Amino acid sequence: MTDRELLELAAKAYGAKMSDYTDRTPDHWIAERIAGSRSWLAWNPLEDDGDALRLAVKLGIGVEPFEVGCNITSVWTNDETFTHTEPHGNDPYAATRRAIVRAAYEIGKQERKG
Repeated sequence: MTDRELLELAAKAYGAKMSDYTDRTPDHWIAERIAGSRSWLAWNPLEDDGDALRLAVKLGIGVEPFEVGCNITSVWTNDETFTHTEPHGNDPYAATRRAIVRAAYEIGKQERKG
């Protein structure tokens, strides 16, 4: 799956709709908030720690970084157990953000079926 596909279903789970990529903010996708506001905002939880944390909190995604030697991050949801490991490599923060988005993607995928 592409980052675009990850972000689209994560946005669905978050309660937002993804617009097309824009050159005005080349490092972010733009999401239209559905719940409560019709404003546009830069939103990319793959790149932004704050966006990833807000996504995790809103969706009830738990994050458990393992010891440095394990080099993985585990993410799960409250409704259904989902465990994903993402190698840390040189950037444990990027790995944690990606693991959160992958869990949100799974939630969005379930919502699309239902």
